[in-house]
Amino acid sequence: MKPNLQSRAWLITGVNSGFGRLMTEQLLARGDRVAGTARKMDAMNDLKGKYGDLLWLSHLDMTDAVEIRQVVNKAFTDLGKIEVVVNNAGYGLFGAAEELSDEQVAHQLSTNLFGPIELVRTALPHLRAQGGGRINQSPCGNCTCGCRTSWRPP
Repeated sequence: MKPNLQSRAWLITGVNSGFGRLMTEQLLARGDRVAGTARKMDAMNDLKGKYGDLLWLSHLDMTDAVEIRQVVNKAFTDLGKIEVVVNNAGYGLFGAAEELSDEQVAHQLSTNLFGPIELVRTALPHLRAQGGGRINQSPCGNCTCGCRTSWRPP
């Protein structure tokens, strides 16, 4: 399938499920190109088979700053121009604050805060060089960020 004349190119993280998957399906169906990232690449086989070159895929762990830089740079190089960057990957961490381990909190912050910051920092020079673009920061994959807890004194 070829892009239509008015198509856009998108970079979307977390395309293998949820909102990222739905957005990717809609964009591909209208002829846009999507550079999608996921941790579970096999979940994208059906869309890759259906849309071929319109869907560029790469594995991405949002806690790995080096991988983020490599994947974003490669997406811009391979697609030439990306008009919209969507930071969608992320997850919620739920529980009483004192029950969550330091590792759980650190991993969530790496995934939902530091990873998206690194992605934007890497994409911005490309967007500036091409004369513009948009960045959409989903609230960590359309989930509630941070640790949710409630407490009241006895």
